[in-house]
Amino acid sequence: MSLNGKTVIVTGAASGIGLATAQRFAREGSRVALWDINEEAAQRAAAELVAGGAKAIASRVDVSKRAQVDAAVERFHAEFGPVQILVNNAGITDFRAFMDTTEEDWDRVMTINLKSMLVVTQAVLPDMLAAKWGRIINVSSSSAQTGSARMTAYAASKGGVIAFTKSLAQELASKGITVNNVPPGFVDTPMLRGEGVAGLGVGVEAVAARSPMGRAGRPENIAAACTFLASDDADYITGHTLSVNGGRYSN
Repeated sequence: MSLNGKTVIVTGAASGIGLATAQRFAREGSRVALWDINEEAAQRAAAELVAGGAKAIASRVDVSKRAQVDAAVERFHAEFGPVQILVNNAGITDFRAFMDTTEEDWDRVMTINLKSMLVVTQAVLPDMLAAKWGRIINVSSSSAQTGSARMTAYAASKGGVIAFTKSLAQELASKGITVNNVPPGFVDTPMLRGEGVAGLGVGVEAVAARSPMGRAGRPENIAAACTFLASDDADYITGHTLSVNGGRYSN
């Protein structure tokens, strides 16, 4: 997929979709930085990639904190050079009735899911502008496309990610940089089986059975979409929403 030797940052890479995406880029021969607030899990994942022959590093990063992001980018430059590909995947979910949502709940979701798009992308974009080449892939959510009860803050934040993607894509289209987003559907991840099951009030399998395909997606499904959008095969695609949701939403 023409990703051999590329330099990649994946945020929220310690588990779930982010981990699968980092693993896929590593298999394609890319040099990968795994960023996550869970440093122990990120370090463990990076070590496993290195043991398998890949080039990978891990950093503890709160993607909403500019100082932490800048420090991690500086380390990335020292290890791998300029950033060529960014996957903005880090995020949190929030299941609660709208009238139970506090301003603190709202701000927390917006800070991690949406403000991080500004902070992280601004930190790596100078490398891409200098090279006149870059790929930015943002992980949004099908909840922003369909709406989801008891997920108003989350869906609103991910709707912002979709709008962010479209707008930045237009601004950067003439500069050799593409910006796209992937909204996962119901994907079986540790986060879903933790907060998600409690918030949904039913098991993962019960929800998955109601989907058009009758099953949950796998993190690897999202990873495949991300690597495609980063590859030269997708060099004429920008501002696009590549839905990977098992038929939950058609656009």
